[in-house]
Amino acid sequence: MTAHSSNQDVQLGMPQLPAPDYPADVRARLEADAKDVVSRYPDSRSALLPLLHLVQSEEGFVSRTGMRFCAEILELTTAEVTAVATFYTMYRRKPSGDYQVGVCTNTLCAVMGGDAIFEDLKEHLGVGNGETTEDGKVTLEHIECNAACDFAPVVMVNWEFFDNQTPASARRIVDDLRADRPVEPTRGAPLCTYRETARILAGFPDERPGAVAATGGAGPASLIGLRLAKGESVPARVVSPRGEAVDEPPQPGSRHRSSHDAPQSTSDSDPHHPSGPVTEEGE
Repeated sequence: MTAHSSNQDVQLGMPQLPAPDYPADVRARLEADAKDVVSRYPDSRSALLPLLHLVQSEEGFVSRTGMRFCAEILELTTAEVTAVATFYTMYRRKPSGDYQVGVCTNTLCAVMGGDAIFEDLKEHLGVGNGETTEDGKVTLEHIECNAACDFAPVVMVNWEFFDNQTPASARRIVDDLRADRPVEPTRGAPLCTYRETARILAGFPDERPGAVAATGGAGPASLIGLRLAKGESVPARVVSPRGEAVDEPPQPGSRHRSSHDAPQSTSDSDPHHPSGPVTEEGE
């Protein structure tokens, strides 16, 4: 077999053309904003993350044009910009909806119902993970952690919290979003579109009346540990497993399972596999 015949089935693709630039007016506006962002940092390349949010606020995702813009502003290669844009999941790589609905499917949220919520929303919206509804309103994705385990299961819309969700409540949220009805997060600032959120994440002020004041802080469940550390007394609260009623008040010294306890046997609940004292290495 000749070298020619052995290579005749190889298909060589054409190299990708350079990304187009923004229109002149858009470029001028973004350059002015980018100058503001870069001025905050002693090293210009440190401004890459907020600049990626800035270009995302323009198109709703980080396009090749956006990455070219960031590279030119910061005097980086497009490969360097692409490496960062593809590493962080907060940067979209394709056009998507006005509202990013993220369902936490990490351990605690999954146990408390996050997996069920995610599967229910996929069927209800007719989309898969990372896909957008036909009306362009909602992009659904699973998220590894929303950092709000004490409010599990948690759904986020454009990074605002919706705590203690169920499949039914999550369906109402996405239905209201698609119908342009008001939707209020459990805590945090009022909702805005994903592009508006991206501009705020780029470091520009949220100019909506009352939005900053409404941001608030952590929820009560997140602050109990801090209150205990300060020596404050916290009322005892007994939470029985879901679906079970408490027939009598707890007795002094008695232990109660939390609704967050997994149903599987553990070293604490299985007498045949008790957890013994930890020994030093070699004992």
